[in-house]
Amino acid sequence: MGDLFMAKKTIQQVIEDMPPEKALKEIATAARRLFNLLDEKARLDFVMNLVGDSGEGKVSSLVHL
Repeated sequence: MGDLFMAKKTIQQVIEDMPPEKALKEIATAARRLFNLLDEKARLDFVMNLVGDSGEGKVSSLVHL
């Protein structure tokens, strides 16, 4: 379990050390890879968590991810 915690901490540190635009680009690349492994519900749950409660209208346009 220590390795999992360390990996998470390392990812967060790496992202915090990047310019915001670069960090988002890297996160998007990783998310695309993970999305291929997830079912539709898991992808939608991720997007809902990402945009929060105020983003329900936005999420409806992203249903076909």
